[in-house]
Amino acid sequence: MAILMAAPLTIMAQSKFAHFNLAEILPNMKEYATAQTELQTMEKQFSDDLKLMQDEMQKKYEDYQKEAPNLLENVRARREQELNDLGQRYQQSLQDSQVAMQKATQEKMAMISEKVMAAVKKIGETGGYVYVVDTSTGAISFVNTALSTDITAQLKKELGVTATATATAATPAK
Repeated sequence: MAILMAAPLTIMAQSKFAHFNLAEILPNMKEYATAQTELQTMEKQFSDDLKLMQDEMQKKYEDYQKEAPNLLENVRARREQELNDLGQRYQQSLQDSQVAMQKATQEKMAMISEKVMAAVKKIGETGGYVYVVDTSTGAISFVNTALSTDITAQLKKELGVTATATATAATPAK
């Protein structure tokens, strides 16, 4: 019985654990910078388009307010319907742009995440690590960095990241 209880302790003592800080790596990846630039360009285009729609809507509303007292009832009703239609198109465009931005962000970050995870897997397998933990996520309540190997530098090398991060490392809760 004592041998069975000691076996897991022996396995744990022989296991290798590693950690890295994605918050230090991500901002320095070329793919991340490219994705951020593309997303900002996309967001500006949506914003510009929405501004044009909003300006058109505002002008038509102001014109309507000036002319409304002198319009025939059927013309006034038609103009009000046009304003309502413009408002609905604006709201739909706003919603569509938000959905498109969210989808584009998810797609771009998924590609980056796949590249990072492939590098983590490669380093984990070649290094013989049992676990590799991203300390920037805060998902781990405790990491003893003295007993864990920090592979952030290896990941940077594997991913071709050369600049040092300006972001400070997230400290996991203890």
